[in-house]
Amino acid sequence: QVQLVESGGGSVQAGGSLRLSCAASGSIASINNMAWYRQAPGKQRELVADITRYGATNYADSTEGRFTISRDNAKNTVYLQMNSLKPEDTAVYYCNGHIYSSSLILSVYWGQGTQVTVSS
Repeated sequence: QVQLVESGGGSVQAGGSLRLSCAASGSIASINNMAWYRQAPGKQRELVADITRYGATNYADSTEGRFTISRDNAKNTVYLQMNSLKPEDTAVYYCNGHIYSSSLILSVYWGQGTQVTVSS
């Protein structure tokens, strides 16, 4: 069984910073792409940023230059450093991972989500 567990959400004023973490655990052989998504009330879930196993990154236009995704392969953990936060960044943030289990079956896993609230 594979699990993704997020941490680091919370409330912050506009212009502030937060750092999210997501740790994968369980019967893992290897992890390919990892990503952060977010879903605001009444809106569809959207990609925030993703990162390959080798560190290549991709960002949504709305977050590029303010957010930084990174990963520690030794710890099976992905991070999202969020700076210059805006009220429109308020959402539940979800971690996503393309993970090979110890049985070498590739599946997509999601974390439970962590709330980020930015006040003006």
